[in-house]
Amino acid sequence: MEKKGKVWLAGAGPGDAGLLTVKTKQLMEKVEVIVYDALISTEILSQISDDKELVYVGKRSGSHSVSQKEINEILLEEAQKGKMVLRLKGGDPFIFGRGGEELELLVKHQIPFEVVPGVTSAAAVPAYAGIPITHRNYASSFHVITGHTKEGGAGRIDYDSLVKIQGTLVFLMGISSMEEILKGLLDAGMDEDTPAAVLEKGTLATQRRVVSTITQLPGAAKQSNIGTPAILLVGEVCALAEAFHWAEDRPLGGKQILITRPRQNSSRLAEKLRSLGAQVIELPSIVTEAISPNPALEEVFAHFGNRAEEEWLVFTSPIGVQVFFEQMVRQKMDMRNILERAAEVKFAAIGSATERALNTYGFHADLVPNVYCAGSLGKELADTAAPQSQVTVVRAADGSEELIPPLETAGITVEDIPLYHTHYKTHSHIREQISGLFHAGEIHAVTFTSASTVRGFVKGMELEEYKNILAVCIGEQTGQEATKYGMQVRIAKQATIDSMIELLGQELEMKHPCD
Repeated sequence: MEKKGKVWLAGAGPGDAGLLTVKTKQLMEKVEVIVYDALISTEILSQISDDKELVYVGKRSGSHSVSQKEINEILLEEAQKGKMVLRLKGGDPFIFGRGGEELELLVKHQIPFEVVPGVTSAAAVPAYAGIPITHRNYASSFHVITGHTKEGGAGRIDYDSLVKIQGTLVFLMGISSMEEILKGLLDAGMDEDTPAAVLEKGTLATQRRVVSTITQLPGAAKQSNIGTPAILLVGEVCALAEAFHWAEDRPLGGKQILITRPRQNSSRLAEKLRSLGAQVIELPSIVTEAISPNPALEEVFAHFGNRAEEEWLVFTSPIGVQVFFEQMVRQKMDMRNILERAAEVKFAAIGSATERALNTYGFHADLVPNVYCAGSLGKELADTAAPQSQVTVVRAADGSEELIPPLETAGITVEDIPLYHTHYKTHSHIREQISGLFHAGEIHAVTFTSASTVRGFVKGMELEEYKNILAVCIGEQTGQEATKYGMQVRIAKQATIDSMIELLGQELEMKHPCD
């Protein structure tokens, strides 16, 4: 039976990834093809896995890279191939998003589709600027108007009606027509002292606002060099921004941070940073691939627990813990097969994150070094393990060379079992955008949790230089790797996510909620 394609027309909101709807986020993970425009933020794009086919159809005012007709045809062609297609649009697809135009061709060819509303910038951007678009004391209605119409812009706006309504006016795509729009309101009788605002890059770390009056706003916006994307807001509620602003007041408000952990480990760090107000770009610079089949590990499963009176299992990463137990399941084994053997079985973990991963499987580490690094783990284990004990290290194929020597010097028998390979990523679909953010100084720090994440970042990004990058590193080895590339290296006091966040706060002069 021939597979039939389908299109989902979904709004991605104004930029903050936290404003993605649950359904849109699920579709980003489900579909095969994502057709996206210029207003999709780098933060949102960074959450798309590399196995998706991405088609960029970005359009800017006066610089259309792909015509609307071509976009419509792309959606049709991909669906006719039997693919699941997500048309990802900024804001809401039916609020001046030309969503209706994109559906017409699909309907004509009987292509199944769904529409997923998005958070519109008309409401979200003012909210992030501290401006309620309705307020009982100022405005009982709001009106969303496009400043860029098919027939040529602001000239078709009914200014007389808008002035009579006395509500909050929200002009989308109206920055290039700002002077004409404000003049039209004045000519229609609006008070020249009416508050007005222009809001640039709303909901993003780089958002800016200029609040003035309708007569003075064009000059103030020009002086502040306001650019697109931005919205124009007119009404008494604009004056409330001074009292109600909040987004930039969060501890890491206004900061954009790039994190390079493997995707399966990035969520905890990303969530903590976002809870502090940072915008987070998730750039997994490495991926891990389990070694399967793994004859060396199978041999361990067969004999572990029968080779000495005390045997240690040593884990050096949360991924290692996950892969180890997944392999046990594949071998149709459980820990009873090992724990019921003659040896006393003990566990060692390189740090708190690895220890937590071990806890999820019902085990507690007998040893976690004071300093979370391979060298310290080897030294402390050599001091702790009983004489003639057997140690089995399960880790990445390219693990640190500092772990094993202290154990061998102590006369301990060691098996070093590779569990997974580490591969570097290229991130081709967002590399150019991230490079542009670095060039504009809009990425304030990059976090690294291992030397391999540094190497993966450098290989994937291929920047001309790295001297302006603030590299927040989890430990000395990671810091040494970042230093090789000339980065401004800062090393956390402890090799933990919380310690890295504390360091980020210090380096970026984190504000406190009660300041």
